Amino acid sequence: MKLYYNPYACSLAPTIAAAELGIDLDLVFVDILKDPHRLVDGTDYRVINARNYVPMLELDNGQRMTEVAVILQYLAEHRAGTPAPASDAERFQLQEWLNFIGTELHKFYSPWLFHPEVGEVAQDYARTKVAGRYQLIDAHLADRHYLLGDSFTLADAYLFVPVNWAEFAKTPLDAYPNLRAWFERVRARPTVQQALARHSVTPKRLAA
Repeated sequence: MKLYYNPYACSLAPTIAAAELGIDLDLVFVDILKDPHRLVDGTDYRVINARNYVPMLELDNGQRMTEVAVILQYLAEHRAGTPAPASDAERFQLQEWLNFIGTELHKFYSPWLFHPEVGEVAQDYARTKVAGRYQLIDAHLADRHYLLGDSFTLADAYLFVPVNWAEFAKTPLDAYPNLRAWFERVRARPTVQQALARHSVTPKRLAA
């Protein structure tokens, strides 16, 4: 399988999930600083993905899918030796967190906090919203190691992405000790370190 990625994008989440699940993904770099986005050979990325964003997962049969939450769930359900399905309560709790992260947190970072041209008022508003979301997550993590309890899940892989952007986007974690402890705990996982190293690679011909 191929994962179309960029080191600055949320494609980090499925890269982490694949490392956790033992799935070998081929990473295909997409230059998102060009408009439209481009592949290494200069191909217009819209030729294969009309939505013009990453991540995109391409299966061995050529089928393609987008949206972080969908890709994460596909990887979990199609790995070798998939365990018995979780209970309905656990499955819906996971869905709740994936959707919350995607719609209530991720989208306040991108595009608002990555594009100064939107203006200070818009960015201040986005940071206020992020702070409110972090407060909720911090309270939730007061008595658990991970979002769904004692075990790392897809939701943690996804949440790691915007929290990892916090320093760059000036959404500090200082007021959220439980969230900061969670972040350090997740970052220390060997599979997350492996994913960070793989996902940070920029092809040499584009590095300049």
